[in-house]
Amino acid sequence: MTYADRLARFSDADLYVVITESFCGGRSALDVLDAVLDAGVRLIQLREKNLDDGELCRRAARFRERTAQHEALLIIDDRVDIALAVDADGVHLGQSDLPVSAACAIAPDLLIGASTHNLEEALVAQDAGASYVNIGPIFSTQTKNVAGGAIGPEAIDAILPHLHVPWTTMGGIKLQNIGQVLERGARHVAVVTAVTEAGDVRAAAAALREEINRTR
Repeated sequence: MTYADRLARFSDADLYVVITESFCGGRSALDVLDAVLDAGVRLIQLREKNLDDGELCRRAARFRERTAQHEALLIIDDRVDIALAVDADGVHLGQSDLPVSAACAIAPDLLIGASTHNLEEALVAQDAGASYVNIGPIFSTQTKNVAGGAIGPEAIDAILPHLHVPWTTMGGIKLQNIGQVLERGARHVAVVTAVTEAGDVRAAAAALREEINRTR
């Protein structure tokens, strides 16, 4: 798949589900992935920071197989090498990971996402060639520690006018507060536990997708 194809699929996606097995409510990451795909989610990130390289590569390959069957995009957290090894669609980088410009040079056909927590970081990532930037954490979250904590939905208002690349938003977003980011223009909303720890993963993902698509 070409970069342009991947970017077009990204644009068409709505809910962005990030899967970490330790946040899957005792289920396997693959079981949660299957339920998410059944709900129509077409943008998935595999985020596993504590697996050794061999296990991470094996899990990523299984994610790739299943996402490909559903024509869903697969983003690998942090690891450009793993993303390339399994023919994933992109990689998502944090502020302490490989620089965006380096990732673009190594993997020009991959989508390169960047976590940003303020306007300055968003502009740096955009200027470095990021395919998309993530704004967050919007609300407090158990899945990621960021100095300064939650930035609040109003941060979107400050950052959005300066972006000319696609963007996502993440951090403590649930069904009950998703409206606060949707009313600010969010169309690609990333979640972890709102879906992966839900009693009914498929239903939780479907409900969030319905809310996002109400505003499109």
